[in-house]
Amino acid sequence: MLIDVLTLFPEMFKPVLSESILKRAQEKGLVEIKLHNLRDWAEDKRGTVDDKPFGGGAGMILKPEPIFKAVESLRGEDSYVVLLGPRGKMLNQQVSEEFTKKEHLILISGHYEEVDERVREHLIDCEVSIGDYILSCGELPAMVLIDTVVRLIPDVLGNEDANLWESFRGHLLEYPQYTRPANFNGLKVPDVLLGGDHKRIEQWRLEQSLMQTEKLRPDLYKKHLEQ
Repeated sequence: MLIDVLTLFPEMFKPVLSESILKRAQEKGLVEIKLHNLRDWAEDKRGTVDDKPFGGGAGMILKPEPIFKAVESLRGEDSYVVLLGPRGKMLNQQVSEEFTKKEHLILISGHYEEVDERVREHLIDCEVSIGDYILSCGELPAMVLIDTVVRLIPDVLGNEDANLWESFRGHLLEYPQYTRPANFNGLKVPDVLLGGDHKRIEQWRLEQSLMQTEKLRPDLYKKHLEQ
């Protein structure tokens, strides 16, 4: 997979992309992530990418020219253009899984007050939000999207079972996890996990996953029952 990121602050991404799973995925050649400064496509020497909104109002708007130029210079036949913005569909596990089927993602990190509406209407394929709250920039949502998508690429995690039982698969939260010691200050690990009966363990995990989801996320539990 190739991921091109359009941003005003490429340096923000480097600490995230140079550690842990994302670093190893790039080193293995499973994903290539390129950062592009949107100002490189500005039409003046000052690198202007924003302007005041027509009709008045607070804040500045990202201009259409540099965004269109940038996307058109990067886009190929298999490209899928994603705007990180407040009006988008909510990012969840199912959306992330759909993105893994794309060979090339172009991510536009929104900034300032908004992007020119013509970007939404005539350039992007999809808009994605990571939650109903206000952020200072679109760089953070872009990082979240990259992380949740890249970990789903085959061979990135090494153990393919790691993705099978993680939270939100099939609209269920993950079951409780324990490790050594089996008895910590009188707090014991459930006996079923210590017996070596893998069929019983699998059944216990499913039951716990259902219980946790019904208790903590009844909205997800309802979706699980409906699927």
